[in-house]
Amino acid sequence: MPVMKQEYSLWDILASLLFPQKFILLSLTFLPRTILSQPSLLLPWNLPLLKSLWFTRFWSFVGPQVRENSSALVIPLLSGHISRGITHPSPIHPPLSGTVLEIGPGSGMWLPTLSQIPSITQIYGVEPNEGNAASLRQTVKTAGLEGRYNVIPVGIEDLEAVAHIEKESVDSVMTVMCLCSIPEPQKNIKMLYEYLKPDGKWYVYEHVKTFDGELPGQGKPWEPKQPKWLGWYQSFMNIFWPHFVGGCEMCRDTSKYLLQDAGPWQEVDLAQPANSPWFQTMPHIIGVLTK
Repeated sequence: MPVMKQEYSLWDILASLLFPQKFILLSLTFLPRTILSQPSLLLPWNLPLLKSLWFTRFWSFVGPQVRENSSALVIPLLSGHISRGITHPSPIHPPLSGTVLEIGPGSGMWLPTLSQIPSITQIYGVEPNEGNAASLRQTVKTAGLEGRYNVIPVGIEDLEAVAHIEKESVDSVMTVMCLCSIPEPQKNIKMLYEYLKPDGKWYVYEHVKTFDGELPGQGKPWEPKQPKWLGWYQSFMNIFWPHFVGGCEMCRDTSKYLLQDAGPWQEVDLAQPANSPWFQTMPHIIGVLTK
């Protein structure tokens, strides 16, 4: 399927460069109302809880818009219709199936989609944020996934000890816009790899550091390649970004962590989404990795 090149205006470029500032300012507007709802959050020992509740309140507002903007990519990805960043009319990969490990589901943004995939038998939703976990349980009921969806309110590092999920017992791992904020990403991505069965598949849609080099371990450049100055700008914005967006990191080299640090892959089908502009401050990767 051919990919049509697009032309972009100066305004398109400026809008992308200004996106991080706009998002930070929007997040900041939710801080006063979070404090007013519970003034004791200002006590020093409550600051971690303040950050958690602030982000939960903010994400409950922007999450539906994020879902709407990304559905055109995520839904085809989870149903196996995306390859090399391009959406195909027929499946290229199998859809999510069997036992699925969903990392960072938040309040359940993708549960309506998961409920429509019949090949899924069981889902573990790993959500350590207490505010999100409560909302997630309600979304499980609304989506009709009771009995199939298990909310796991711990971090990746505690999956085996607390949730009793065994290594090499998972058929599919799903990470959609969450690896940017997990702690110790190299360590935790490697741990997630260990939970996948041989031949298991990892479905990925993540924003990452700018593409100014080669696809890790593949010996070929990213397309489109981005200029060095854009990476410097992204690094500057990342000084502020995590403090306003729930610990999210703009500059994570998630591609490298997945392709070089996690473990060996039988098949790598990972790319930028088709027609991605070169000037994105929040570029993405999308695809399926087969263990």
